[in-house]
Amino acid sequence: MLQTERLILRGWQPSDLAPFAQMNADAEVMQYFPATLSWQESEALIERIKNHHQVHGFSLWAIEERATGAFMGFIGLTVPTFQAHFTPAVEVGWRLARAFWGKGYATEGARKAISYGFEVIGLTEIVSFTAQSNLRSIAVMKRLGMTYQEADDFDHPSLPSDHPLQRHVLYRLNRNQP
Repeated sequence: MLQTERLILRGWQPSDLAPFAQMNADAEVMQYFPATLSWQESEALIERIKNHHQVHGFSLWAIEERATGAFMGFIGLTVPTFQAHFTPAVEVGWRLARAFWGKGYATEGARKAISYGFEVIGLTEIVSFTAQSNLRSIAVMKRLGMTYQEADDFDHPSLPSDHPLQRHVLYRLNRNQP
C-alpha cells in the first residue's frame, strides 16, 4: 500500500467491483477506450490486474480517497501487452470515476506510482500513452514532467486501422530527467 496526502493506492478488494463496474460502464469515463465494460468485463479486468501484480510485482492499484474511504478508480504501473516501437516498457496509467476529475488526483497518484517505479523497482524509464484526442490525460502527462516527441506517435495495434482512437501519443519520463 502507498499513500499520498489525499490518496491510498492499495490492492484490490471484493468491495471494489461494484464501483469499478459502474465507473467502467460510464460512457464519459470510457470515451477514449474502444467501449464501455460490462460487470463481467470489469471483474475480468480486476483479475488481470491481480495476475499482472503476481507476475511483475507491481500493477494498477485501486485508489481510495483518504478522507472518505471512497473507491476512486485506479492508478499505477503496468507492462503493455502489445508490440510497439517503445516496448517492452512500463506504463503509468490511471482511470478515475468522474466525481474525482479535475481535482489533481490523477497527477498526485501518478507521481507516487512513478516514484515507486524509479525508487523501488529501479526502472530507468516510464511511459504513458493515450489517444491523440484525450486532452485531459495529455495534460496530466505534461504536469508529470513527461516529454513528448511527435516521432513517438503510433497507431495502437489493438484497434482497427479505421478506428477514430487508433492514433496515440507517447510521453516518456526518464529516471534522470530533471
